[in-house]
Amino acid sequence: MLQQQRTNSRGEKYVIGPTGAPLTLSDLPPPETQRWVIRRKAEVVAAVRGGLLSLDEACDRYKLTNEEFLAWQQSIDRHGMAGLRTTRIQQYR
Repeated sequence: MLQQQRTNSRGEKYVIGPTGAPLTLSDLPPPETQRWVIRRKAEVVAAVRGGLLSLDEACDRYKLTNEEFLAWQQSIDRHGMAGLRTTRIQQYR
């Protein structure tokens, strides 16, 4: 599901993140992120869906494969944010 991109009072583009708060490029996880918690994965997916980053930009920035990102997106679509839990992945298959 695509989101509508908006602009805040400072002229920054943003989308509504997974917690319901505005999400700008500066709010995204840093490129050197090693620990991917559910919220961070969901923020990256929301940014791509909202047009803040393209799929290729997200994969380059976070050193992800297209398949890994698409798996995150598919997990959210099928099971919500809980589907992003790596310790629970077998229960959702």
